[in-house]
Amino acid sequence: MHLRSIRRATAWLAVSAIVSGCIVKPKPSPRATQLSLSQTDFADLPGWRDDALGEALPALRLQCTRLALLPADTTLGGQGLAAQFGGKAGDWTDACAAAVAVTPDEDPHRFFEDWFAVYRVGTPALVTGYFEPVLAGSRDMTAEFQVPVLARPNDLVPSGGTDSAGRPSLGRLDGASVVPYWTRAEIEAGAMGTEAKPIAYLADPVDLFFAQIQGSALVQLREGGLLHLVFDGRNGRPYTPIGRILIAQGALKPDQVSLQTIRAWLGAHPAQAKAVMDGNESYIFFRDAGDDNAEVGPPGALGVDLTPGRSAAVDKTFLPLGMPLFVDSTVPDGRAWRHLVLAQDLGSAIEGPARVDIYLGSGTQAADWAGKMQQPGTIWLLLPKRR
Repeated sequence: MHLRSIRRATAWLAVSAIVSGCIVKPKPSPRATQLSLSQTDFADLPGWRDDALGEALPALRLQCTRLALLPADTTLGGQGLAAQFGGKAGDWTDACAAAVAVTPDEDPHRFFEDWFAVYRVGTPALVTGYFEPVLAGSRDMTAEFQVPVLARPNDLVPSGGTDSAGRPSLGRLDGASVVPYWTRAEIEAGAMGTEAKPIAYLADPVDLFFAQIQGSALVQLREGGLLHLVFDGRNGRPYTPIGRILIAQGALKPDQVSLQTIRAWLGAHPAQAKAVMDGNESYIFFRDAGDDNAEVGPPGALGVDLTPGRSAAVDKTFLPLGMPLFVDSTVPDGRAWRHLVLAQDLGSAIEGPARVDIYLGSGTQAADWAGKMQQPGTIWLLLPKRR
């Protein structure tokens, strides 16, 4: 389901989610550290029968193709019942076979009701969204395009242990020792030396910064054609939302922070913009996805192309990759947003058992939606039944 399909499925969705991690986001208090689930019925899901689930089936079938290639005991993440019933690739075999067999004249709601049990997540949800920027660029450095998009360096290695988000810690070799990798400021000052291999060049460092936050981008090349950049690693330094930095400096008020206001401030204060962006030490490396199809979303953490409006990023400490989630939330003007999404991606700022970051597609409209939504809501997990 591409961007034009979102307009059909949710024509009134004029705005959606704050860019993942770009601003200060409210968190449940006290912070939830466990996945709390209570079993319920599909009849309890508000708007369940109104959702066009025929548009979600292709995304489910796509991930089923990926899961079928994995050993049955491959861990997908999750906690408690979510891990017990959907935490391994083999848990999806029966439901995936049934998904493939659904014919166009069958009611897709019946498929989900037959093959899944529904559980409400006890923690109040925070629903945001992200998108894929479309940027101008060049494969070669020119007078206009001088900001390098860097490939993953060979000296980026695991340092042992995990970081605060539970991900493997990363560093670089310094003789026989592994030390922290260079910060954003150090990388942009040339500290990587010959390890800095550009894939392409952009015109604006702010464009690169936001592409790194999103984790992917489409580059309209000066030479012609598109370059599809996708996430290929991070420097292992902590992620700091620059919205938080601007609030601390008094540049923006908490209720003013959005993608649009942050970009506007950076554009209006070029002399200060680099120092603010350097306050986020995290740096993302990219690779060329090898396709130039703007209708295909970037691959998510599950290894399948993301589907606008149906793919979402979650915290796999609590929710397994591949898990169907029914989301009951609103758009910023208060109208309901009630749809099934699939947990096909991860995000460095997506933490907790009830965090859902919805992939909205690429282009200007998706960017506008993704800059404004930071909504409370409720989510339900659809756990595959065992036959």
